[in-house]
Amino acid sequence: QPEAKRPRIASVSYDGFSEDVSVGDEILVDGGMVNFRVVSLQGPDVICECIEPGILLPKANLTFRRDGVPVRARNSMLPTISAKDWLDIDFAIENEVDLIAISFVKTADTVKHLRSYLTSKCMPKQDGPGAGTRAAPGVVSKIESSDSLRNLDDIVAASDAVMVARGDLGSQIPLEDVPVVQQQITTACRRLNKPCIVASHLLRSMLEHPTPTRAEVADIADVVQQRADALMLSGESAAGLHPMKSLEVLRAVAVRTEQQQSMLGASSGGDGTEQEQISEGICSSAANLAEQLGAAAIFVYTKRGYMASLVSRCRPSCPIFAFTDTNAVRRKMNLLWGIIPFGLPLDANPEKTVERTFKLLRARDLIKEGQLVVVVSDVGPTADVIRSIQVRYVTKDGSL
Repeated sequence: QPEAKRPRIASVSYDGFSEDVSVGDEILVDGGMVNFRVVSLQGPDVICECIEPGILLPKANLTFRRDGVPVRARNSMLPTISAKDWLDIDFAIENEVDLIAISFVKTADTVKHLRSYLTSKCMPKQDGPGAGTRAAPGVVSKIESSDSLRNLDDIVAASDAVMVARGDLGSQIPLEDVPVVQQQITTACRRLNKPCIVASHLLRSMLEHPTPTRAEVADIADVVQQRADALMLSGESAAGLHPMKSLEVLRAVAVRTEQQQSMLGASSGGDGTEQEQISEGICSSAANLAEQLGAAAIFVYTKRGYMASLVSRCRPSCPIFAFTDTNAVRRKMNLLWGIIPFGLPLDANPEKTVERTFKLLRARDLIKEGQLVVVVSDVGPTADVIRSIQVRYVTKDGSL
């Protein structure tokens, strides 16, 4: 047969594929980027006709539609984390990754199960190979199915971060619902103080073309205005023809939109315990104070990164420099909006710590002598948490 007419073969990664589909079903690949119609079934083989051509990427998710309605295939009832996934998780732990993302999270129980496993695997060892303490990786829940939306708040609360995976989500719910659901997820993340990542199809046209569509540029701006913490490219940087150009466009649009948004006020905090409300009040006050005084920066001294996340949520217009003595916390704070994290010992004497950080940032020309900064801390000389807020001028030695 001519090359154009010769059938192509693609494999799928779960058993029972041919039993889940029927003749006439529509198969959407990667959220509809490539579409097929089932023509016939021949044993384990499914013969399809391509009705919407496109780029067929490896490991893309499949969605079935019958008479225009999504079909819950048998693989949707399988465990979210497969046997191979557990092997990959062990590999990730051994290599000290900071975050592990789970696809198609349906309930918070999946997140809690994984977190329990990660905690047990990272418990301190007294001797033998791997002796010492390892920080457990954080868990990122990918919201990409209608099942996830029914338990959204519980999933967000149980996770360390949440990803809005719009490609697969758009094949599970009506397309017109995607913008509304995206905003619901970003709002839930901000209310529960969890970083939110928005991914998929941000610059899809740049898989092939060097310039994005104007609609894609507007989409990026809309995500930034919804106060997501991070934007993530996928196919554009992994398989596209213009990976660096895509990143440059994404960054330029995000920065310009944030500049326009800089005059908006900080968001209000959510519900929580009395101690959490105290921390939220201090961080919100610090952000407001920095805006009113035109501070050059906000300094946050934190053990767990919690205070840094609260300041980040307020979206101040000045830089946020966060200092911690734990490398794992420092790396994870990179995900938080506006945070520039540093790792250094936190002295029992807070004045010595401030002096050291002032010298460090002055040496890097990130602050200048005489500038005003707002200082927030949840680090005290004892095991008790002492939260404080100060206004200081940058000096050579860090003194008041």
